[in-house]
Amino acid sequence: MSQPNSANIDPDDVLRAALDGDEQAFRMVFRDLNPRLIRYLRALVGSDAEDVAAEAWSQIARDHRRFRGDYDNFRGWASAIARNRAMDFLRRRGRRPEEPVPIEEIVNLAGHDHNAQEAFDRIDQGDAIALITALPPPMAEALLLRVVMGMNAKEAGRVLGKSPGAVRTAAYRGLRELAERLETGSDAAVPKDTT
Repeated sequence: MSQPNSANIDPDDVLRAALDGDEQAFRMVFRDLNPRLIRYLRALVGSDAEDVAAEAWSQIARDHRRFRGDYDNFRGWASAIARNRAMDFLRRRGRRPEEPVPIEEIVNLAGHDHNAQEAFDRIDQGDAIALITALPPPMAEALLLRVVMGMNAKEAGRVLGKSPGAVRTAAYRGLRELAERLETGSDAAVPKDTT
């Protein structure tokens, strides 16, 4: 809905209808947001992303009447809930996941002059997420919220509890690190499949 299929669909109108109990509108919000939440959560909790997303949606459904704001704010609110559920999950499990992700040969993907979206458009989404998760956590989360969730620095900062400047800096450093890894064809770019 951030880029609706029809110019006649206003994401804010759909959200208002969903928050007022319109099931069709809620399905539209869910279909737009859930895939992005799962990609974000996959980077945080690995293969348990769908379970954590289900927990997040359960809380969203329970607490949605308290939400105030537009669709972009809702996306940030839902991301914060998902992140909190992921952190709870990781605390229960007791460690951060280290799932090896297989990746095919990456050649000529992104140089320093490519922007983030161009770079990620040129590689498989799974590979992009794997590359991001190989970064230090502050960089990875900033990039995931900015690129995968489509948030601006202020919205991402609210989710992470950081200033917009700190988010922009972490995202910039993460992009620079990814570009360097891709440019050198570093074997350390992504964890290897050990199976």
